[in-house]
Amino acid sequence: MAQEKKKNGFASAIGFILAAAGSAVGLGNLWAFPYKVSANGGAAFVLVYIASILLIGLIAMIAEILLGKRSQANTVTAFKKIHPKIGWIGVAMIAIPFLITCYYSVLGGWTLRYAVNSFATGDNANALSFSSFTSNAFKPVLFTFLFLALTAIIIKSGVKSGIEKASKVLMPTLFLILVAITIFCLCLGEGVTKGLNYYLNPNFAELGFDGVLAAMSQAFYSLSLGMGIMVCYGSYTGNQMNLGKSAVMISVFDTIIALLCGLAIFSALGALDPDSLTKAQGPSLLFVILPKIFQEMGGIGTIVSFLFFAMVAIAALTSVISLVEVSAQFAIQKFKLNRIKATLTVCLVCFLLSIPVTWSVGGAFDGAISVFGFDLLTFLDEMTNTVLMPLGAMGSCIAMGWLLDKKITANPMKTLETLREEGLSLGKLEKVYVVMLKYVTPLIIFFMDIMGIITKIRVNPSYWWIIGASLFLIGLAVAVYFLFLKNTETGTNADEQIDNAKEQE
Repeated sequence: MAQEKKKNGFASAIGFILAAAGSAVGLGNLWAFPYKVSANGGAAFVLVYIASILLIGLIAMIAEILLGKRSQANTVTAFKKIHPKIGWIGVAMIAIPFLITCYYSVLGGWTLRYAVNSFATGDNANALSFSSFTSNAFKPVLFTFLFLALTAIIIKSGVKSGIEKASKVLMPTLFLILVAITIFCLCLGEGVTKGLNYYLNPNFAELGFDGVLAAMSQAFYSLSLGMGIMVCYGSYTGNQMNLGKSAVMISVFDTIIALLCGLAIFSALGALDPDSLTKAQGPSLLFVILPKIFQEMGGIGTIVSFLFFAMVAIAALTSVISLVEVSAQFAIQKFKLNRIKATLTVCLVCFLLSIPVTWSVGGAFDGAISVFGFDLLTFLDEMTNTVLMPLGAMGSCIAMGWLLDKKITANPMKTLETLREEGLSLGKLEKVYVVMLKYVTPLIIFFMDIMGIITKIRVNPSYWWIIGASLFLIGLAVAVYFLFLKNTETGTNADEQIDNAKEQE
C-alpha cells in the first residue's frame, strides 16, 4: 500500500510546488494585478500586496496544505477529521471551485481562440472580432468545450502522471514565454518609460483605504485560498515536503509572474498606445487593447500575439486543472468512481452549466440571460471571490488554530505542540505563525470580507442578491452535510489507490 500511496500522489516536492503555483497563476495575474497596481499607487500597492501575502496568504496557505496533508483525503473528510460538525466547510469548498470552473472555463476558451486566431488578418483579426466572437451563440461554446477537454485529458491520467507532469512542462513554458515577452516589450522605445512610471511610480496618496483593501484582496485571491485547492493538493504530499519552504516558493513564483505581466503590458501600452493606460483593465485589456497593439507591431506582432495568448491559455489551463481536481477527488473517494469517469462527469456538468454563462457574458440573444441585473459570469465571480472564498480560508485557519486540539485552548504553545505533531516545521517562526493563525489572520480576512461587501453594496445595491445567493449556498452545504454526509464514509486518497490496484490486476 505504501507504494500505491507514493504512486497516487506527487512524486516530488517541485512537482507539488509547480502544480500549486499553476493553480495560483491565472487570469487574475494577467489582467487584474497590473491594473490594480496602476490604479492604486503603483509600487505603494505592491508593498501592501507583499505585506498581505505575509500576513494572510502564507498563513492561510500553510494551514490549508497541512489540513490536506494530515487527512490524506478530500476536503469533506479533511474537515471532518478535525471535527465532525465542521465537515460542511469541506462541502462548501467543493461547491466554490465547481462554480468557478463554470465561468473560468469560458474565459479559458477565449484564450484558446485568441491564440489560434493570432495569425488572422483583416476582418478576422483579434482586435476587430472580440464583440462578434463573444456574442456568437456557437463559437465561444465550442472553445469552452475544447478547453475543458484539454483539462479532462490531463486530470484523468492522475496526480503523478497527469497533473504533476503537465505542471512540470506548462509552468516553465509559461515563465520562459513571459520573460521573453517582457524583455521584448521593455525594448519598444521611449514610451516604455511612460508606461512604467504609470505602473510602478509609488504614490501613497493614490493608494488610500480602497487601494489597501484591493491589495489585500488580490493577495488572497491570487494564491487560490479558501476554495479547497491547497487542501486537495496538500493531501497528495508526503512527509518529506517542507511546508514553509513550499508555501514561500509558491507565493514568490506567483508574485514574480504578476509583476512581470505588469512590466510587459504597461511597457507595451506606454510605447504604442499611451491613451489606453487609464483604460487597461479586465477582459478589454486582454482581448481588445492588447490585440490592437500586437497588430500595430506588424509581422513580429503576430508572433508576439501567439506567444502571449498561448501563455495566457496555459495560465488558465493550470488554474482550471486544480479547480476540477477538487470535485473529481471527492467524486472518486465518496462514490468510488474511477478517475476517468469522475473527471469526465465533472467536466461535462461544468461544460453544460458554462453554456448559459457563455451566452450571458457575451450578450447573445440580446442579453436576455442575466441574474438580477448581472451577467452570470459576474454574478458567480462575485459570489465566490468576494463572499465565499474568504469565509473558506477563515474556516481553515479556525479549524487548524482552534479545533485541532481535542480541548480548545487559547494557549499558543499548546496549539504549537499539536501542529508540530501534525508535521509543522517552521523553525524560529513557528511561534509567530501560531499567533497569526489563531488571532491575526482570521481577523484580517473577516475585516477584508466585510469591507469588500460593504464597498460593493455602496456601488450597487443589487449586490444584496449576490450576498443572498452566497448565504443560500452555505445553507445548502450545511444541509447536505448533516443530512447525507456526516454519518457516512466520505472517503480518503486510499480509496482511489485501492481502485487503481484492482484495475491493474
